[in-house]
Amino acid sequence: MHKSGFVNIVGNPNVGKSTLMNELVGERISIITNKSQTTRHRILGIVSGDDFQIVYSDTPGIIKPHYKLQEKMMGFVVSSFEDADIFLYVTDVVETPDKNMEYIEKLKNSKVPVLCLINKIDLVQPDKLKEFEDYWKESLPNAEVYLISALHKTNIDVVFERIFSLLPEGPAWFPKDQLTDKTERFIVSEIMREKILKNYQKEVPYACEVVVEEFKEEVKIIRIKVVIVVERPSQKGIVIGHKGSALKRVATHAREDMEVFFGKKVFIEVFVKVKKDWRDSDFNLRDFGYV
Repeated sequence: MHKSGFVNIVGNPNVGKSTLMNELVGERISIITNKSQTTRHRILGIVSGDDFQIVYSDTPGIIKPHYKLQEKMMGFVVSSFEDADIFLYVTDVVETPDKNMEYIEKLKNSKVPVLCLINKIDLVQPDKLKEFEDYWKESLPNAEVYLISALHKTNIDVVFERIFSLLPEGPAWFPKDQLTDKTERFIVSEIMREKILKNYQKEVPYACEVVVEEFKEEVKIIRIKVVIVVERPSQKGIVIGHKGSALKRVATHAREDMEVFFGKKVFIEVFVKVKKDWRDSDFNLRDFGYV
């Protein structure tokens, strides 16, 4: 008997969805920062064994959209409610639990199993955990509640075993050696975007999109050309920095991570271009893959 299923991870921003998926997959597929809206796309992480395949789906944090990019991001969340075999609803011990209650209502009415994962349990005293557990058992009566720390791997093995036990019978949807549905160019753009999020403040990282114009793999080296798109000339100046120092730092950190991921040397060229108000442009968003 072969088991397979789509395990969709949903929740509010900054509760640790991407950290959890990377732990469950065993590889760094989703980028992680302490900023909200880090994840913009729906990203699949695939775990396969001889008799099973689990397709995890990391989604953007649930927000109320203020511009078209965010509407597209929430479209990825909505799509994750349509094809799940199992839901992982991730919350934590920090967030206000009654945010975006319409999604809690959707999960209450779900016909598929829901695991409610209370993350970051290392941040509170053990005697407080019962309160969180009781709250979520009441809020999601159809869900199984688990206390976890994705960062410290606490109870991740327990969650995996439960997911495995709930998998329906089914074929492998992807080749057994495939790790994600995303291309190498997408991985490059996400690594670069992670460094942008970590190195710039305020609105600047949210106004950036990364486009990989060239990806040429040779025997000993990968040659990459990247364009960072911003919305205004002032943002371009900040991204480049004094005598190019900020851009050089971001490119260096990104290159180091790419070399680890791809297992070979990387040569990267990075340019910055302005596309006015691209986050509210249907044409630009389609061009950047938000469909």
